[in-house]
Amino acid sequence: MEDYGRFLAFLASSLLVGFVSVILSLVWVFHYREGLSWDGGPAEFNWHPVLIITGFVFVQGIAIIVYRLPWTWKCSKLLMKFIHAGLNTTAMILAIVSMVAVFDFHNAKNIPNMYSLHSWIGLAAVIFYSLQLFLGFAVFLLPFAPVHLRAALMPIHVYSGLTIFATVIATALMGITEKLIFALKNPAYSESPPEATLVNCLGLLLVIFGSLILWMASRPHWKRPPAENAKILSPIGATPEGTEAESTMTNSSNADKSDLRSNTEAARKQNIKFDEAGQRSTM
Repeated sequence: MEDYGRFLAFLASSLLVGFVSVILSLVWVFHYREGLSWDGGPAEFNWHPVLIITGFVFVQGIAIIVYRLPWTWKCSKLLMKFIHAGLNTTAMILAIVSMVAVFDFHNAKNIPNMYSLHSWIGLAAVIFYSLQLFLGFAVFLLPFAPVHLRAALMPIHVYSGLTIFATVIATALMGITEKLIFALKNPAYSESPPEATLVNCLGLLLVIFGSLILWMASRPHWKRPPAENAKILSPIGATPEGTEAESTMTNSSNADKSDLRSNTEAARKQNIKFDEAGQRSTM
């Protein structure tokens, strides 16, 4: 891997920042809020920021870069697909549970649902993430999609995944700011109490974590080498992904060689005819 030391530095930094973000979210809800429970009260709502930061941000970020870990390049592509899908599924489950906690808390307290921009974008992110996960299973994990379809959808899959991840972080920033504005009354958010400072630092860490993940995921020289992609699960009777093109190229090359030999033989025979014709004309 090119710049292996730099990759390890980015990886260690992202893991550290992500882990500290999860810890700060727990400190926030246990030290400044009512802790965690499932009773329809404020402590149930607190599951929302904790699970979003843990699953939808931290776990999803790790799922994005798992293919780029160089010590996994000796593993089969199929195994890495299952790990990638498992991490994303875990993130999806935690995000759904966090949304259930919010709706349950709002309904118990007669608070309107889905009125803020945070809720609109957050629900859209969950929906698109679910579609992304479903299509990922159907096209890239199950061995039924043709190779050309996978190749056509891969750039869209990558772009949409990174876009959803960035959207989730932006939505989380809106959410924690909204919570501070609603919850801090005396002292108010504008007076910068310790809780506000803690949560603002949490927001900065989320931005740093997202930036590190997006940078690592966008460096082409840190991508899994294509040579490792040859052996994957494929439909029965079909050629493995990556080998179909090679087979086509080989067959085409063999055909070209055969055509070249035929053309050479034909030219040789034509030259012989020309020579014989020249000899007859001079005799």
